Amino acid sequence: MKNQTLSVADAIRTRRTVRHYRPDPIPEADLSSLLELAVEAPTSWNLQDRSIVVVAGDEGRAGLAWATGGQPQPQEAPVVLVFVAEPQSWRDDHSDVYDRARRDGAWNDDFIAMFSAASTAFQEDLDKRGLLREYAVKDAMIAASFVMLAATEMGLATSPMNGWDEDKVKKVIGIEDRDDLVIALLVSVGYPAEERRHPGRRPLEHNVFYERHTARRGTAHQE
Repeated sequence: MKNQTLSVADAIRTRRTVRHYRPDPIPEADLSSLLELAVEAPTSWNLQDRSIVVVAGDEGRAGLAWATGGQPQPQEAPVVLVFVAEPQSWRDDHSDVYDRARRDGAWNDDFIAMFSAASTAFQEDLDKRGLLREYAVKDAMIAASFVMLAATEMGLATSPMNGWDEDKVKKVIGIEDRDDLVIALLVSVGYPAEERRHPGRRPLEHNVFYERHTARRGTAHQE
């Protein structure tokens, strides 16, 4: 059941990676809400260069178990979300994005013209430097992070999965012939069958620096 009182801060602090799930299905309305929140995540130049494949059928989840080397999450969780990065989507027609922004009063025609030209120039520069994939994967990962926090607020558990064979995942979701698409992350979603305690994090000063990064003891940069 959705927890109406869980704050964003509480969701961040209480979210844990869960590997084992009860077989209970996720209500369709909750899954739809989760996906709606996912696509609200920030996206560079509003290109929305990521997509989500919802894998809920037995065959698809078995395929993802195969693609992940037999990990339990796809076998047990009722839903696995596959986040797909689309590095070449900037070349597509984005008039619908501009029309929506214009209709909602977010952007006017002058801004749209400037924004479109600047976005194209930026993507062309990324292409020249071989960074299109990196940027698209970042966008997909941000959306996945939104899913995990939203799921926590809804009383659902998740596991971000990074141990998989990309070619196998692509085959399972039917894009094995799409070199223009990239698998960014798999996220299992369901009701937990285990309690995971917080293992703790290092003190803030270990990972947070101000103005300049300070090399840690034992790194190759120490002198």
